[in-house]
Order: sequence, then structure tokens, then C-alpha cells
Amino acid sequence: MISGRDVMAAAQTGTGKTAGFTLPMLERLCHGARAGRRQIRALVLTPTRELAAQVLDNVRQYSCHLPLRSEVVFGGVKINPQIQRLAQGVDVLVATPGRLLDLHQQGAVRFEAVECLVLDEADRMLDMGFIHDIRRLLSRLPERRQTLLFSATFSAPIRKLAQGMLHHPLQIQVAPANQTARSVEQTVHPCDMGRKAALLTHLIRSEDWQQVLVFSRTKHGANKVADRLNQEGLVAAAIHGNKSQGARTRALQGFKDGSVRVLVATDIAARGIDIQQLPHVVNLDLPNVAEDYVHRIGRTGRAGESGHAISLVAAEEALLLKAIERLTGEALPRVEIQGFEPTVLSAPPLDLSGGRGRRSPQRRNRHQPRRSPGRA
Repeated sequence: MISGRDVMAAAQTGTGKTAGFTLPMLERLCHGARAGRRQIRALVLTPTRELAAQVLDNVRQYSCHLPLRSEVVFGGVKINPQIQRLAQGVDVLVATPGRLLDLHQQGAVRFEAVECLVLDEADRMLDMGFIHDIRRLLSRLPERRQTLLFSATFSAPIRKLAQGMLHHPLQIQVAPANQTARSVEQTVHPCDMGRKAALLTHLIRSEDWQQVLVFSRTKHGANKVADRLNQEGLVAAAIHGNKSQGARTRALQGFKDGSVRVLVATDIAARGIDIQQLPHVVNLDLPNVAEDYVHRIGRTGRAGESGHAISLVAAEEALLLKAIERLTGEALPRVEIQGFEPTVLSAPPLDLSGGRGRRSPQRRNRHQPRRSPGRA
């Protein structure tokens, strides 16, 4: 990277990729001319506000003794303060695509001095529909620049994007695609759909979990379980796209400092959550896309630390669980919790919107013996 060569890297979360691109970038910037008015020298694009803020924190930590300015811009907050912060020029700008385009259209930022472009979590940006914004930004950037693309996988859409923006890139794969970290213990607790929230409360209390990240498939579901946990005396907060940036920032800060015990998040809102030594991740709902399971449990067991990923799985999610096991090549151990054994043994699968089919589920006879833990 110091040599200026384009790079295409597949790296899972927690592998140190932010330091991997930031440190060489700062080294190069230290030896160049400072940014002029409204200019930027290095641009890092991220899919979400949380990830943008996290990357900026890392950039500032690594450059605290260097004569370089760094800023972050994203939507959901007032644009005028951002315009003012960019007026004198910045060396490193971390941004989400939509807000950056707005600022450029208003003449608040200029691209002619960009030396380095980084696309962080490019696969997630494509999933979120940012491809058109990315292409518009690329058309405005200097052709002579270094471009670094980071993605969880080298999927066909990512390779197509890379063809149009990278020149003879060095390809790096930190870990096999969709491999889960060995430092993460994974467990499936089968239970009925309607008893998941009660089982979650039971686990937090009985295991005395003090810091738990819970994933919900929907925004409504995240709000509902956070409200229930608070009613049960467990301090919880929800973060998702309908929350204001201020509310999301407060919730995340509370989770980091320990005043919030349980953080309930959707997949998109959780991007950028980087908690040192986060011990527990719970999948209240399995994700519709199997690859998101790898992203979710990658929030724990980071940088060699141990972690525990727990999935509460109902009969309606059997196909989703099979897809995850097929993707990762792992058979996840099933452990039934006493008092929460599932009574529904088979049911129509959930549709993509989270609904259920119309057929009557097959229930366990109350006199039928429980199966021992194993493959469902």
C-alpha cells in the first residue's frame, strides 16, 4: 500500500483491516502537501454512520501525533456544521456516499487533491443500494489515485465493481470466505417463536451476562424486545435506521461504558460496532441472508479474544439455520434449556418479510420424551 498499488482485499470483521489501510495511508500523507481549502487528500467510504464514526476514531488514534486533520460526514445530522469543518480542507475524510455527494453538489468539498480512496465493507454498500452513488463519486475523483477495496467476500458483484475502479490490483484474502472465527463458541437453543424474549431474559439473568449484543431481524422487533427487557429491569437500548443519530450515539456509548447492559440492533445499524472484549452475541432472530450470520457473530471473539454466539431458533427458522450451516461448513450444537423446550417441532418457513405460513404447526406431544441435543 505504501508503494501506491491498488488493493482488493477480502477480510472479515475483527481482522485488523482498519489499521491495515490506515497506517500506510497516514505514512504517505505525512510526506505530501497539506490540503487546501475544501480539499481532501484521502477518502474513506463506509456504508453506515456507525462504521464511519468508528473508522474516524481509529484514524484519530493512529494520527494523534501527526500534523494531519481528519473529519467524518454522514447523513441524519445537520449539514452546515459539516460544511464549516471542511472549509479549511482535511487530510482524511471518512464519509457515507449520500452525504458526501450532497456536500460536493453544494461546493463544500473538492476532489481534485484526492490521492487515496478506500471502500470499506464494499459488499455491504452494494447490499444497501449505494452502487449508483459510488459510481457518481468515482466519476468525480482523479483517475490518478490509489484505490483500496475491502469486502467480506470476492462475490461476483464485488469483482464487477473492482474491474471498473482498480488497476491491476493486489488481491489479498485474510481468511477463507464465510469462515467463522475459531475463538467464538457457537450454540443453538431451540425454542418456540413466542418464547424467545422470555428465554433471552432468562439467559441474561441466569448466566449473569453484563454486556450482550442482541440481533433482531426488524426495527419493530428491536424496539419490542428492548422495551420488554427494560420492563424486566434489564437496562436495554435499541439502535436501527429509524432512530436519530443522537439516540444511536447515546445508546452505543452507554453500551460501551456499561450503563446499558443489552444493546438490541438490526444488521445495518450494527455495522461499525467495535467493542473490545464483547463476550456475548445473541441472534434473537436468524438473518434472512446466511452471510449476515458471519458478520453478526464477528462482533465477538475479535483480535483473538474468546466470545460466545447464541442463536435462539424456532421451528419456522429451520431452513435459515440449514443455510447458515451449509455456508460455514459447521454443524452448530443444539442445547435445549429446561423450561423452554420447543413444543412446535415443524412449521412453515418464515417469508422474507418475517411472516409465517398458514399451515398448522406440528406440536410436540406433552408426553413425548425430549430429544437429546444434536442435529435438528
